[in-house]
Amino acid sequence: MSFPANFAWGAATASYQIEGAAFEDGKGWSVWDMFCRKTGMVFKGHTGDIACDHYHRYKEDVAIMKAIGLKAYRLSLSWPRILPEGTGAVNSKGLDFYHRLVDELLTAGITPYITLFHWDYPYDLYCQGGWLNPHSPEWFAEYTKVVVDALSDRVAHWMTLNEPQCFIGLGHQLGVHAPGDKLGLAQVLRAAHHALLAHGKSVQMIRAYAQSPARVGFAPVGLISIPATDRPEDLDAARQTMFSITEPSVWNNTWWMDPVLSGTYPEDGLRIFGGAMPQIQPGDLETICQPLDFFGFNHYQGIVVRADEQGQPHQVPFPEGDKHTAFRDRNKEYWAVTPESLYWGPKFFWERYHLPIIVTENGMSNIEWISLDGKIHDPQRIDFLQRYLLQYQRAIDDGVDARGYFVWTLIDNFEWAEAYLQRFGLVYVDFSTQQRILKDSAYWYKEVITTNGTHLTR
Repeated sequence: MSFPANFAWGAATASYQIEGAAFEDGKGWSVWDMFCRKTGMVFKGHTGDIACDHYHRYKEDVAIMKAIGLKAYRLSLSWPRILPEGTGAVNSKGLDFYHRLVDELLTAGITPYITLFHWDYPYDLYCQGGWLNPHSPEWFAEYTKVVVDALSDRVAHWMTLNEPQCFIGLGHQLGVHAPGDKLGLAQVLRAAHHALLAHGKSVQMIRAYAQSPARVGFAPVGLISIPATDRPEDLDAARQTMFSITEPSVWNNTWWMDPVLSGTYPEDGLRIFGGAMPQIQPGDLETICQPLDFFGFNHYQGIVVRADEQGQPHQVPFPEGDKHTAFRDRNKEYWAVTPESLYWGPKFFWERYHLPIIVTENGMSNIEWISLDGKIHDPQRIDFLQRYLLQYQRAIDDGVDARGYFVWTLIDNFEWAEAYLQRFGLVYVDFSTQQRILKDSAYWYKEVITTNGTHLTR
């Protein structure tokens, strides 16, 4: 079977990772501009000051998207490019860039999906406490209204926050991403609660001021468990692992998804976090739980789970030397290739939350360079994407309401603390010259889009 009609075949990027022009045309500092200048935090001390120079080369990049045949493009906006101090005066030159970009996309027949926050938090607001400040949800709401007033006459698809597990957990608890803080659990949970309130207030702003019918969601990390077998006990173990909290960390699904989609914090999290919990004010959960149109999640690798003799879930280790990508996590473990997770994840999320699914990021880092024939051959990425998409199609065939899929990423870019070491793109970038070269995977993806997925089984 093919994918649904009007399925959103796309690719995704993030503003700090591709735009460059970090200090041009009135843009303010972000926490990533600051973090990149902390010794030893980013590979080889690189920055996103130039990145892919998309700010100046956006027309070339949109032409590439059109050549690939993208139906949709997920982009994020730089909050401090639009509001240099985070609130207050609007930087017209920064906002004009997004006007031009949106117009260029629409002229090319590509639907923009805007993510309002993909980690480049305004530095001036960080100096006022950032996500710890109880006013931070209002700051984000103000920023949202500026964007909606400017772009919602042409933009209908919106996402509020990207991967709060990362910008709170990695950025505020572990300190390995911007802003690089290592806060206590109580402060981490306070920042998390404010981020969730920011999401809710942002949705309210979109609903209240959008000039065209809006489709709204958000894009957390989707942590997915794959049952080791089809035994009912293993299915239950996988569900339990996906939707439970077992340690004092924000690295889970339900702490972020249940308040947003069900209006409650999960009981196991409340029990584990105990006295570290922030004060939840009357009306907070009602603000957080705004009606959404789709459930987006980013996903790269899952874990395999089986039930023991007592029915308790246990993670099954991958065999030594099993399939993996070029990316290594903070524990120096390579990201595994687990295509079945794009069957079980959509299936379990659909069962629990009953919202249409969009895979907002999926892809792999590969080791590649310009071959002697001048091309970029990346058969591993083609194989990876094909395996995952076949499993996603299987979920759709089994009744999951899926609306879209976004490859991470369109173009090789600044991969956060990994800088330019990791190449996730469909398009190769020579960062010394900014030359773009479509990889074999880009041409393959074009066939997938053209055939609405039937090319996957050829």
